Amino acid sequence: MKRFFGAVAVLLFGVVLWGVATGYAERGAPSELAMRYLAEVPADLGAANVVTGILITYRGFDTLGEVAVLFMVAATVGLLLGGESRGTSAASRPASRPPSELVSNGAEVVLPVIFLFGTYVIVNGHLSAGGGFQGGAVVASAVGLMVLARPSAVLDHGFLSIAESLAGVLYVATGILGLILAGGFLDSRFLPPGVFGAFVSAGAIPLISALLGIKVGAELSVIIDRFRS
Repeated sequence: MKRFFGAVAVLLFGVVLWGVATGYAERGAPSELAMRYLAEVPADLGAANVVTGILITYRGFDTLGEVAVLFMVAATVGLLLGGESRGTSAASRPASRPPSELVSNGAEVVLPVIFLFGTYVIVNGHLSAGGGFQGGAVVASAVGLMVLARPSAVLDHGFLSIAESLAGVLYVATGILGLILAGGFLDSRFLPPGVFGAFVSAGAIPLISALLGIKVGAELSVIIDRFRS
């Protein structure tokens, strides 16, 4: 009976996916709303990356909610998987199989590149594809690789907690500055827009993006470390 219902569920999902795949039609030109954003974001915010400008400024409250959800996930994972067995001493961790030579040697080469690329994605989010969330996830992926390559390594959860908390407080404080000095919460225009396309430009968007990157990277790193056996 279970197999029958499972087959029916798979069939229904297949029908839905088939309808989505066959009904998809690529848009030949941007919509009217997209054209409006493409014109207004560079002129209004000074951000070459329209997506980052929308996410950080126009959808500031949504981004704040997403960060809050990620914080609750990290706190919940820490509550469920944390404990004395997760102490700060490497000797307290249970013995595990050593990583393969490919993983350990490859990590030595790839880890600095991943950290550097994550930093680049964070600080250049207002100019090209990227931003705080994306760059923070890249940095956390490097932490995941480090955990695989060095099972005995211990992350400093105290430092990560302080960095995450400080970034969150400064993020909210920056939003309040936008509310007081500009047009609304997380309005990046309380800082000068600078020269369009320059590294220092787009008002407070690079600052907000950096704070998001620190917060997201720290939270995801803690989550990854908590899932270690």
